[in-house]
Amino acid sequence: MHPASHTAKGPLPAHVGIIMDGNGRWAQQRNQRRSQGHLEGLKTAKRIVQAAGGLGIAYLTLYVFSTENWKRTAGEVGFIMGLVKQYLAAEMDFFRKSRIRIRHAGDPAGLPREIAGEIQRVCEDTQDFTGLQVILALNYGGRDAIIRAIRRLIAQGPQEGPLTETEFRRCLDNPDIPDPDLIIRTAGEWRTSNFLLWEGAYAEYYVSDKLWPDWTAEDLREALARYQTRERRYGGAGT
Repeated sequence: MHPASHTAKGPLPAHVGIIMDGNGRWAQQRNQRRSQGHLEGLKTAKRIVQAAGGLGIAYLTLYVFSTENWKRTAGEVGFIMGLVKQYLAAEMDFFRKSRIRIRHAGDPAGLPREIAGEIQRVCEDTQDFTGLQVILALNYGGRDAIIRAIRRLIAQGPQEGPLTETEFRRCLDNPDIPDPDLIIRTAGEWRTSNFLLWEGAYAEYYVSDKLWPDWTAEDLREALARYQTRERRYGGAGT
């Protein structure tokens, strides 16, 4: 399906967030280690990044590792962190060729030093690229993001007048990035899982039964097509 067929129906979302769920179940169904599911999930992430860029999406936030994922086994956490480091180091040519800008959402202070350093390096090396912006939500939680924003507000000192949403937004991790228009969740789960709680207040949701490693560019196009059929009211009455 050509991108033009989408724009004929309605506007594309500028910002898409994806809760990439189902890596472990994908591996379990095949009697493989969970690590194999995460490896396949990483391949899928690159596939979807390429597709999103080709479809004209401006911002793509990928929920890579939540503040709650530290509860998993040390072996699984270590493998995921290793995959992140490997991906960032190995894909720099891909980022450069596609002019992809990498950004981070989450608390870098809670990450292993080498991972935080690698993220910072890639973010700095790609900061002038003008293509798709990929935001890696790593050691990220919506509640934690709000708490850290409040701490930044407090550190600024007393406010003049009542606090506004605009002023609060300036203290979030990436205040210049628009709120997500569409949030996709794979593997058939119907919950937000602490993802973009503030920013996603009026996002449209699309839930796919397919496990994340099975996702293709066609699945992304289907999600976008569904989004284009919806009427966004933002709390107002419909037409």
